[in-house]
Amino acid sequence: MSKLILTHEVTGLGTPGDIVEVKNGFARNYLVPQGLAVAWSRGGEKQIEQIKAARSAREHATVEEAKDLKLKLEATKVKLTIKAGKEGRLFGSVKNADIADAVAAAGIGTVDKRKIEITSPIKVTGEHEATVRLRDDLVATITIQVVAAK
Repeated sequence: MSKLILTHEVTGLGTPGDIVEVKNGFARNYLVPQGLAVAWSRGGEKQIEQIKAARSAREHATVEEAKDLKLKLEATKVKLTIKAGKEGRLFGSVKNADIADAVAAAGIGTVDKRKIEITSPIKVTGEHEATVRLRDDLVATITIQVVAAK
């Protein structure tokens, strides 16, 4: 088992600044190479404080603001125009950054691309769903309408 400090949120494992114990292969092959975690050390305690401070600065200021943004996100369909081929198949797939840009372009508000979770890859036009973690205890489900560029 490896002891790590998470630097980014990992679904089902923890949030930035958490100290977790995972199997060696998961740490060596996924978490550390992807930059999601660093090895734990006694000097890492300072790093945990920096991670938590940065995280709180990025978090939406108040619960009321986050709930307000959740209502806006769930009430609006986010339209995303992407190049597509025959029968609505996309060239590539929709990325988290594309969704974050579309939310900002729609005038709903700003969403951190790292907080967006797409359940399955979006590779065709149509309506799809994604979740946005606004705070630790608040998750919004957004509807994405993918349209082919003409």
